[in-house]
Amino acid sequence: MRIVFAPDSFKGTATADDAAALLAAGWRDVRPDDELLLRPMADGGEGTLDALAKAIPAARWRSAPGCTGPDGRRVDGRYLLLPDDVAAVELAVTSGLPLMRAPDPLRATTRGLGEVIAAALDAGARELVVAVGGSASTDGGAGALAALGLRLLDADNNALDDGGAALATLAHVDAGQLRPPPPGGVRILTDVTHPLLGPLGAAAVFGPQKGASPTDIALLDAALARFAALLGGDPAAPGAGAAGGTAFGFAALWGARVVSGAATVADLIGLDDAIARADLVVTGEGRLDASSWRGKVVGEVASRTTAPLAVACGSADGSQPRATHVVSLAQLAGSVEAAMADPRRWLLAAGRLLAERA
Repeated sequence: MRIVFAPDSFKGTATADDAAALLAAGWRDVRPDDELLLRPMADGGEGTLDALAKAIPAARWRSAPGCTGPDGRRVDGRYLLLPDDVAAVELAVTSGLPLMRAPDPLRATTRGLGEVIAAALDAGARELVVAVGGSASTDGGAGALAALGLRLLDADNNALDDGGAALATLAHVDAGQLRPPPPGGVRILTDVTHPLLGPLGAAAVFGPQKGASPTDIALLDAALARFAALLGGDPAAPGAGAAGGTAFGFAALWGARVVSGAATVADLIGLDDAIARADLVVTGEGRLDASSWRGKVVGEVASRTTAPLAVACGSADGSQPRATHVVSLAQLAGSVEAAMADPRRWLLAAGRLLAERA
């Protein structure tokens, strides 16, 4: 049999690369003669660059040291140079929530993202793919755009401080020194369709996980509204609220296209070619529920294959009619806590069980 393993990461427990390798190792324990292809996936969140690097032999890592982290401390950035001078950048590398010493929803910045993008442009990138999951900030991408030359000024023509809250005092936007986008354009990879503003917007939906109180959320939403009014663009566009509004900022000023992260990664890694002759496709993620089939890795993989589909997951909620087999690590281990305490053991066990069912 020819088996393709194309899981997402099991957030907090296993990267997509590790998940694919462990599931495949478990499978080999039972069926050592099968042909196994590993194509770890991502949806625009953490691990997107690793998935691309794993699947694209010509990809090359490039460093961008000394970038501004989300709380102002220095962090080392990096990006991935793909064929045809396409640079893949991951927001979480320099501007991700885990980089914060403590949550700071009003002042966290995306400036480091812009610094990595500038490094990629300086190195000759002609197209950008920007994975924006995992953001620590709600600044509309203002910090990243400032790093690329945008001037954000208050009523006294003073430059604003970094962070979403500062946008409440924005009076002037000067794009005269903003670097132009690369000639091949910019794609923003995300798995969300939220608008920038309102009860379904960046501050209201994602602010709490970044430490925002109800008062903070109201302030940030009003600040983003002011930013949008002066920047232009479409704050109601699907996905504009991704990464604290970073998608909106880049769409408004650079004409970036907000696209499905899972679909773009699948195209870049050649998933269709890998699964064209598959007898079984194995995908997975940490939590399998109704949302898994809408814009996330599991749903994207399912939409591309006519072969039987198996799903390994940390835990599952409800029926999964599009999967031939579903294996829950929590069920194998006896509880979610037990599965998360030893994910390597239970991913191997899930691979063995799927092979026994084949």
